[in-house]
Amino acid sequence: MEEASLNLLKELSDSFGPSGFERETAAIVKREAQKYADEIMFDKLGSVIARKKGTADAPKILLAGHMDEVGFVVTGIDQQTGFVTFNQLGGWFDQVLLGHRVTIRTARGDVPGVIAAKPPHLLSAEEREKVVKKDSMFIDVGSDSREVTEKELGVRVGDPVAPYAKFSTTRGGKVAIGKAFDDRVGTFVGLEVLRRLRVEGRGHPNTVYVAGTVQEEVGLRGASTVGNVVEPDLAFALEVDIAGDVPGIKKNEAPASMGKGPSVLAYDATMIPNQAFKQFVIDTAEKEEIPYQLSVVVAGGTDAGKFHVVRAGAPAIVIGVPTRHIHSHAAIVDLSDIDNAEKLVLALVRKLDAATIKGFTQV
Repeated sequence: MEEASLNLLKELSDSFGPSGFERETAAIVKREAQKYADEIMFDKLGSVIARKKGTADAPKILLAGHMDEVGFVVTGIDQQTGFVTFNQLGGWFDQVLLGHRVTIRTARGDVPGVIAAKPPHLLSAEEREKVVKKDSMFIDVGSDSREVTEKELGVRVGDPVAPYAKFSTTRGGKVAIGKAFDDRVGTFVGLEVLRRLRVEGRGHPNTVYVAGTVQEEVGLRGASTVGNVVEPDLAFALEVDIAGDVPGIKKNEAPASMGKGPSVLAYDATMIPNQAFKQFVIDTAEKEEIPYQLSVVVAGGTDAGKFHVVRAGAPAIVIGVPTRHIHSHAAIVDLSDIDNAEKLVLALVRKLDAATIKGFTQV
């Protein structure tokens, strides 16, 4: 990956943007997109949409990655200790939280904290056998009273909280580790496709809309509004996929593996893809000799779950980048999978004309 592109991925990953609080990430997306787009548009929830016209106004093709990350929101401050209670924004597994650093964004600036609970030294033998639940945890901001937390640090109920974890690479720059890869990786792929369409100067027989959507992790909300703004004829959700190549996971539970190419989602809980479109994606990948994997997500869904039912409907597909340890403070991704996801989406965009897309929905 070129240095400038890697720096953009790092900036996106490190940016603060839990669901409903994506403004910092959105500013990065807008800044990059306007370098290569013909027009920048917005919905009224905070999503960013870049339009690039090809050789025809139609069909309209939507490429969307969601900008929000799983995070938390402040729900209260203990009167005696000043410790902060919180609720989750998006799905968190209790066991990945304890001992991790977080950032609380207040009106007066960022406040560092640590997610903590009753020390294990003070737990009874019975308590040590149980998983500590989120509702027994708190964020320690180094305070000793509610007054200090509120007056000195500026923390208030409703303030957003995000994991604190910095982007880095390993294995000689082949693998990246960082927070918010779900779904800053998909957002990055969309921006890179937009950039390459412009700088490589190759035509595409359609108009492309590249979107960074908001609030995916709390109900695919930005997908609904972006779908209504764009009214796509065909849509891609650019996502991560659950990499199943870790101990304890059966292949049928999470078929994709890191480093073997992007996944084409054959099924998830919110969408069964248009089968003719899915086959077109597979055929294109094989013709272009781009590695790919077929995958399923039995529980959960993506923005494509909303895009495919906009108005009269739109063929949609999920292109995923296999990623380990999503919805945690640090995920792991192979940069070659990101590159191949870009190549696949680019190849598809350059082939998707009006007649081809019409053929997906006619019998």
